[in-house]
Amino acid sequence: MSRTSSVEQPSPLLEYLFAAWPEVKKTQVRHWLKFQSVLVNGRVVTQFDHALRKGDEVAIRTDRYAVPKTVLSFGMKVHFEDADIIVIDKPSGLLSIASDSEKEKTAYYQLTDYVRGGSNRSKERVWIVHRLDRDTSGLMVYAKNFESKETLQGNWDRFEKYYEAVVEGRMPETEGTFASHLDESHRHRVFSTRETELTRYAVTHFRVLGMGRTRSLVGLRLETGRRHQIRVHLSEAGFPIVGDLKYEAATNPLRRLVLHSSELKLQHPRTGRWLRFRSPLPRDLSRLVR
Repeated sequence: MSRTSSVEQPSPLLEYLFAAWPEVKKTQVRHWLKFQSVLVNGRVVTQFDHALRKGDEVAIRTDRYAVPKTVLSFGMKVHFEDADIIVIDKPSGLLSIASDSEKEKTAYYQLTDYVRGGSNRSKERVWIVHRLDRDTSGLMVYAKNFESKETLQGNWDRFEKYYEAVVEGRMPETEGTFASHLDESHRHRVFSTRETELTRYAVTHFRVLGMGRTRSLVGLRLETGRRHQIRVHLSEAGFPIVGDLKYEAATNPLRRLVLHSSELKLQHPRTGRWLRFRSPLPRDLSRLVR
C-alpha cells in the first residue's frame, strides 16, 4: 500500500478521500470504496459516510486486487485475486461468456469491466478458462493474462473439480461411477452413445450426501470435463437434476438448475502453489432434501 494518509480533523470518509487525493478522479475514488480498496486503521471500509477521527490512518490498496468476499456486479463474489487469476462464485442465471443473444450480462463481460476499473481506455481483460452453464452456480476461475490461461487449460485435467446437485429420486447406491462416450456434436443436447469419431469419453464419480423423501443430495467429482457431463450421466441413470427440464426433470421448484460448483483445487499458473477453494451449497438448494 503506497498511498497512506493520517487524519488531522474529523471528517466523513468520502469527503476526506476527495481532499486527501485531489489529483484522483472522483469516479476512481468511488471505485476504491466499491471494490474494498480503502482501509481505515487496517480494516476495509466501504461506507462513504464512515466517520473518521483525528489520528485515524487511511490507506489505499494500490494493487487493486479484491479482498476475499468482495461482491461484484450481478452478485459475483470474489474468493481470490492476484495479477494472474481471479476466482469467483458465479450466481445462477449468469452466463460464463457472451452468447449470440446476450453480450453484457455475463461473468466475462462484468469481470473485464471490473479489471478495467470502469475505464473504456484500459486494455486490461480476463481470459475464459472453463465454463459453467448459465443456471449452474459456484466456483469459476478466470485468467488475467494469456500465459495463465494457457497454463491453466493445459493442466485442467489434473485439477480437482467437485460439484453438488439435488436430484429427483432416492439413489439406491451410496457411491459409484458413471462412464460413457458422449456425443457433443448437437448444439442443444448431449447424450451417451457407442464410441465413434464424434464421441468423447466421460467419467463422473458420485457419492450420496443426503436423502429426502423424494430427492437425493449428491456430491460429484469430475474425472473429465465434458459439456453437460454431470447432467447427462445423472439423467440417464434415472436421477435427473432438479430443475433440469432439458434432461428429463419433472420438477423445477426454484426455477433453476440445482447444480453447484462447490470445490476447486488448482495449481497457481505462476507460482506453482496449490490452491483450494470451497463454496457451500446455497441454503435454498439444500432445503430441497430436508
